[in-house]
Amino acid sequence: MKIAVTVNGKRIEEDVACDLLLVDFLRAHGCYSVKQGCETSGCGLCTVILNGDPVLSCSILAVRADGCKVETLEGLKEEAAQFGAFIADQGAEQCGFCNPGLMMNAIALFREYPDPDEETIREYLAGNLCRCSGYEGQLRGIQAFLQWKKEGQP
Repeated sequence: MKIAVTVNGKRIEEDVACDLLLVDFLRAHGCYSVKQGCETSGCGLCTVILNGDPVLSCSILAVRADGCKVETLEGLKEEAAQFGAFIADQGAEQCGFCNPGLMMNAIALFREYPDPDEETIREYLAGNLCRCSGYEGQLRGIQAFLQWKKEGQP
């Protein structure tokens, strides 16, 4: 089936198999930040932003993204770079495997809620599996980043 998807601002037209997952389509097009960890939609590693909403790309067929806009970490490097430093500062990046999915969910959080409370942050973190850090470092990193933005830092 022929699809047209805009990935990180670049339009891609391609014939794909009807059972091709979006995660596999994206990785085939160089989006290696999008990973598969559990293959059960439970870890959040494959999170991308589809038409403005965070979604699990391992649970969506590529054909469902026809006509859609997809953003991955590769397309959001600037947005993610500032935030990533705060996660690292809290020691929450340990192995780094979960970071791309976490960052995608955090970016979606920041876009939807410019000043989220702790409960909202925890809700967004709930979809990301991290076996190293226990999530408190990520929570502190997000809170520190939001405080930094609030203070108007460049």
